[in-house]
Amino acid sequence: MAEENGVVSYAGFQVWKIKPSSEGDQQFILDIIDSYELELWSKRRMARDPMDVKVPPRSQTKLKSKLAERKISYVVVISDLQTAIDNQKTKVNRIISNWKPAYDMDWISYHTLNDIYAFLTYLNTTYPKLVQLTNIGSSYEKRPLYVLRISNSSSAGTRPAIWIDGGIHAREWISPAVATYIIQQLVEVPANAKLLSNVDWYIMPVVNPDGYEYTHTKDRMWRKTRSVSSTSSCRGADPNRNFGYKWGGLGASTNPCDDTYRGTTAFSEPETLATSNFIMGKSSQIKLYLTLHSYGQFGLLPYGYDVVYPSDYNDVLALVNNAASRFVNYRYTVGNTAALLYAASGGSADWAKSIGIKYSYTFELPDRGTNAFTLPASEILPVCQDFFPALDVFATKVATCCGAVNSTTTVKPLTTARQLLDDQQPNLDPRPQLRNVLT
Repeated sequence: MAEENGVVSYAGFQVWKIKPSSEGDQQFILDIIDSYELELWSKRRMARDPMDVKVPPRSQTKLKSKLAERKISYVVVISDLQTAIDNQKTKVNRIISNWKPAYDMDWISYHTLNDIYAFLTYLNTTYPKLVQLTNIGSSYEKRPLYVLRISNSSSAGTRPAIWIDGGIHAREWISPAVATYIIQQLVEVPANAKLLSNVDWYIMPVVNPDGYEYTHTKDRMWRKTRSVSSTSSCRGADPNRNFGYKWGGLGASTNPCDDTYRGTTAFSEPETLATSNFIMGKSSQIKLYLTLHSYGQFGLLPYGYDVVYPSDYNDVLALVNNAASRFVNYRYTVGNTAALLYAASGGSADWAKSIGIKYSYTFELPDRGTNAFTLPASEILPVCQDFFPALDVFATKVATCCGAVNSTTTVKPLTTARQLLDDQQPNLDPRPQLRNVLT
């Protein structure tokens, strides 16, 4: 990739939606991806499901020829990735009015980390009885890791709570956008006060601030953290392969240069360690874990490390089906992560489930691949508004199922990356790991 002034350019790069018609076709495509060092952006378990592949200019002619040999069809969904990136960054003009917001956040454009953090700080200052902003630690590059608690309870920590996080993967910009929209709606819209009547909320809009900042300044398609390894020149680990449950198993790479690199140990990244420490400290209170990703429009349930179903799967499925029924403009496919998509070990939702949070979900936000990670800014508000009603379903369930919390219960947080759950060790599999399974 060419770099201008240190900024990665994706001029000429394309995204192809390749359509296998058999397991043989699927494996053929995966072999090509590996040999040509292409990047697989989206794949589902079923052999006939399409696969989204990022293709550099140098490989387009060769790939076209290879697919023609086997009569495999494809569609170019993004003809020039850099153009899509540039269009995504274009700010939409606000409707002219006499009202001027007190902060720079809006949901008609994508915002930098500074904008997001300033927004959180403003809410913390303006609504002290409702909002508490907590710095739970620092990222590798020493940026604060912020969690916002929203509660109208006079006795903090005595009510069941919902956790929401975004920005685990740096390039998935729609994720922090939806998380901040949820915050704004819960704090500043009186009509949503019912969502606070029996439930507290903990929301962390950007789990991976170093990576998120890097996507705004250097490389729009960066996914991982920005940590430096003593054994490789490649930076970062995949935060969603770094959590300490079934760490190092299927779908997690041992190669520091891969986008699914698991890290040197579980919780090797300060971002995942701080996040897990905070959640474990509130584990008696948090009854539902919701992590926002993109793309694909899926509501995913544990487990993801392999095709394994928890004993309460039907209960957890019923709730997410009810929530998904509230979506109107974007239809989501619901099911077990590994059965629906692919095996991916060390994920945050699996870990949350493993520490006793019954209702644990990953939502892959829109779209289904037309824009992939470059969802236009014009789609932010429609996606947010479509998603928000599902929170009523989650809040109602948590309020009725889980009752008051014993606030004296505490869990000792992890203090080192090696102080892990008993079954975090690699679930090794003799099959070769797929490179770059990236959603």
